[in-house]
Amino acid sequence: MFATGIAEEDRKGSYVDRSISRPCNFEISQQSPVTHTQYPYVTGTSVLGIKYKDGVLLAADMAGSYGSTVRYKSIHRLKAVGSHAVLGASGEISDFQQVTQYLDELVLNDYMWEDGNKLGPQEIHSYLNRLMYNKRNKFDPFWNSLVLGGVENGQKYLGVVNMIGVHYKDNHVATGFGNHLARPMFRNEWREDLTLEEGVKLLEKCLLVLFYRDRSSINKFQIAKITEEGVVISEPFALKPNWDFKAFHNPTLGADGSW
Repeated sequence: MFATGIAEEDRKGSYVDRSISRPCNFEISQQSPVTHTQYPYVTGTSVLGIKYKDGVLLAADMAGSYGSTVRYKSIHRLKAVGSHAVLGASGEISDFQQVTQYLDELVLNDYMWEDGNKLGPQEIHSYLNRLMYNKRNKFDPFWNSLVLGGVENGQKYLGVVNMIGVHYKDNHVATGFGNHLARPMFRNEWREDLTLEEGVKLLEKCLLVLFYRDRSSINKFQIAKITEEGVVISEPFALKPNWDFKAFHNPTLGADGSW
């Protein structure tokens, strides 16, 4: 009935591809579950990072959004990696958890060598670059933008890698809406000799703007400080907003096509 080379159904109900002489059970393959993330579901928003005089500061809120609903409000999106680096993540929370598991294994294996050497922030960032690019090439990306900050031998390090492996280093970085709202403020106000107090104040200013303008952000934040002495991630805290700005009284004033 069929020409040679076309899949035929044998008496057992499986399919045989005559062109390659190998049984192919299409029924099983079609019913196999998808085991990787096809779309981001529970996501986190912006992560901010700056260098200051004595180290690096990272900041993020603690929201986990299910679509447009802020479903979870105690998600830790800043994680210490080793003793002198911190990773922050935007995007899919479950993918971020998988990345942190890989990093925990990497740091543990490095520690078990007991050779006196430790993975520094530059090596960890390089690992993340290759991890994200490798996943992208398999059409199974981690749906995250990652920020890594650290200090090693007095050298401050701050880098970013996104879901397709694009990476860079800078004195100040941001992901998500922070790229549009916080980076311009960093360009205007960041200095290389910022003190810890000035750096924290600048981050809080940017976090407050993101809280005003990003519907996925909440008023519950953490800031991580990385210095030569180690890593300190703050307890969750809130900022005092000001809703008396004139633009907040009538947000649709002058907007064409508004209600």
